[in-house]
Amino acid sequence: MASAAATSSQDEAYLALNERGHVIQPGQPVASRIISVGGRARRLEFSLTPGMSLLDAVADGFARAGEPGCRSALLNLSGGGFGPFAYVIPSLAVSPAHAAYYSETFTPEGETAFETGCLTFGERDGKPWLHCHGLWTEADGKRSGGHILPDDAMIASPIHVTAWALDGAMFDTRHDPETNFNLLGPVADAATGRGEVDAVAVRLTSGEDFAQSLASLVRARGWNSARVVGGVGSIVGVRFADGRRVSPRPTELYIASGCVSRDDAVLDVSMVDHLCQRLVGRLAADNPVLMTMELGLVRSG
Repeated sequence: MASAAATSSQDEAYLALNERGHVIQPGQPVASRIISVGGRARRLEFSLTPGMSLLDAVADGFARAGEPGCRSALLNLSGGGFGPFAYVIPSLAVSPAHAAYYSETFTPEGETAFETGCLTFGERDGKPWLHCHGLWTEADGKRSGGHILPDDAMIASPIHVTAWALDGAMFDTRHDPETNFNLLGPVADAATGRGEVDAVAVRLTSGEDFAQSLASLVRARGWNSARVVGGVGSIVGVRFADGRRVSPRPTELYIASGCVSRDDAVLDVSMVDHLCQRLVGRLAADNPVLMTMELGLVRSG
């Protein structure tokens, strides 16, 4: 990964916004702002096996849980540890090609104690791929978080997984001309009949309001309520319901828990900004997406 552009004080440099408070992206906006594909989902629980990379351990976990052909799922992770471990955090843009970017790669020594996180499991070029954000404590006591590198993070201690395997929908990696990144997004997939509950795979694009977009999806599906499963992405700084505000800056977040009605969404999130500051809390209204937001909705009413 490229390192962040050198600045005299990164805490004084923020994202470039338009008059609506949305990040100015390098490409033209895509036509579909809320991308969703309906299907079914099946809940599974398993652990990630030590000695394997995160990517291999997830695929192995589905096979052991009776879903060897699973192509896509939303996962919540907790406990366990990594070692060796590799991750990046968000950074300011390194060139006009992107509105924000990634930091250099961090590789802490020893075993990193994983706390919680979320993961989108899908495909890239026809092979398994994933997108994972989390929080953790490194062996030297540093509390950190960010974007885990799937092939370079090795499971050191079993990590517990609650997963929702998708049926009839999946996440596939495509080039997004608006952000100039290759991003996971929902596409239709052949249904197997193994899903147990109505679900929808979702990608929110840059600038979309987090909570209101999800409420509009629930209405459009004719549901009364839904539970958020998984949830990996970024927003522009953050506005918390308790009044805390963080200036427009790049973030990496995951949804710790969430429920959505026809009118609103209650979303508890955990995130890291470009200064490696950890931020946790319930979102207020008006939190626009920075680059992308991947998640699943499972019908609850």
